[in-house]
Amino acid sequence: MSEIFDEDDHPAPRHLRPEGVSDGTIEALGTLSEALETVEQARGHLYAFHQLTGGADLTLGRAVEQLRTAGHVRQADLVEREMVGRNVIPGHWTFQIIEAYNATFYQPLTQLESRVRQELADGRTHLYEAEMKEARRTRGHPDHTARPVPQPPEDGEPGGESHSNVTGPFTDR
Repeated sequence: MSEIFDEDDHPAPRHLRPEGVSDGTIEALGTLSEALETVEQARGHLYAFHQLTGGADLTLGRAVEQLRTAGHVRQADLVEREMVGRNVIPGHWTFQIIEAYNATFYQPLTQLESRVRQELADGRTHLYEAEMKEARRTRGHPDHTARPVPQPPEDGEPGGESHSNVTGPFTDR
C-alpha cells in the first residue's frame, strides 16, 4: 500500500514461508486452513445446538412441574412421557452427536491439516494470511504494524505505577 518502510517492521519468523515453498502451496494451505476454520464454526454450532436443546429439555421439565402444580396432571404426564429426555435423532442425545462428529470428522481433519502443514511448510500456521497482511498493510502506519507492538504497563499492572490507596487480597500492600 504505502512505500514508507521501517526495516524493523517485519513479520515474525513463524509467519514467513519456508524456503522453496511455492505460491500455489501457500494458497492450498490457506484453503485447507479455511476449511478447518469452517469446521470449527460448525462444531461451535453443534455445541450451541447441544446447549439449547439441553436447556429446552430442562425447561420442559419445569413446565411439567408447573402443569402438575396447576392441577393438569394428565397434560403434565403427556409432556413428560413424550418430550422430557427424548432423543433428538433415533438413539442419540446431542452429546452423542457431538462425540460422533468429533471422532468421525473433526479430529481426523485437524490431524490431517496439521500433518499436511508439517510436511509442506514446517508446521507453520497462517502463512496465507500473514502474506495477505504484508500485501495489504500500510508500512509505517502505527496501526498497520507487522507484529503486535509491546505496550507499556498500565497503572496497577506489574511494572506500572499505581496511584490507588486501595488494599485487599488482590493488591500489593
